[in-house]
Amino acid sequence: MTEISIGSTLEYDVRTTTIFLFKIAAGWTPHQRVHNEQLTFDPLLDVEACQVGAEGNRLHRVVVEPCQLSIQYQAQVELTPDIDSPNTVGESRPADMPPEVLTYMNPSRYCESDLLGRFAFEEFGNLPRGFSRVQAICDWVYKQLDYTPGSTNATTTAADVLLQRTGVCRDYAHLAITLCRGVGIPARYVSGYAVNLQPPDYHGFVEAFLDGQWYLFDPTRLASTTGLVRIGVGRDAADVAFSTLTGSAVLKQKNVWANFADTHPNANHASAVSIS
Repeated sequence: MTEISIGSTLEYDVRTTTIFLFKIAAGWTPHQRVHNEQLTFDPLLDVEACQVGAEGNRLHRVVVEPCQLSIQYQAQVELTPDIDSPNTVGESRPADMPPEVLTYMNPSRYCESDLLGRFAFEEFGNLPRGFSRVQAICDWVYKQLDYTPGSTNATTTAADVLLQRTGVCRDYAHLAITLCRGVGIPARYVSGYAVNLQPPDYHGFVEAFLDGQWYLFDPTRLASTTGLVRIGVGRDAADVAFSTLTGSAVLKQKNVWANFADTHPNANHASAVSIS
């Protein structure tokens, strides 16, 4: 078991009546237990908490009148991941996949696997099937892209990133997801808190469906998959944005942290890690 302390602080200048949807709370899974959790709003607000989507992502909705809004979240999370040898993890046949997994083989807003499918097969179609092929895709993305904060925006897609060869964690994840889907491997976007991430922020990972379960990958190599606390999963980052709003508000400050709270195993990027 690994214990991780997580938290974040958001501050907004709310200029008109605004509806916020926040996805900053750690998710609940069989391998991720959340305790000592606190979510506070200043000023005090009526908060609607719910789980949305097939994956049950946690969401908090508030309606805010003009003000200076502060949100603070913190929790302790116990992780008990399944860790396998990469050599033992193969690929699943589409006929054997659960119906809810099949949607992660399709193109999505930021992951145009239909456009990049031919490229994906030319680059990775002949590689040995399984964990090693997804790792090869993530390694390729890492080597081909330059991590450059501010180089992309909310409209940048995987095809854009492939052309410009620069981006941030969400762009690395989108391109890796697109290439996985292009060779017939279901893949999805994971948002979360990552231990020792520099600069500190919410982080975007990749999950690929292999041998009947989801396995984590980080194409940026900025964080270990053994130190990820999941917030939510989706087809791409649009499904798990930390905040979406209807109205007018400006984000003035964002602080995010994640730290190991106890003795933990050495990070091993070569392990096959599943925390779904």
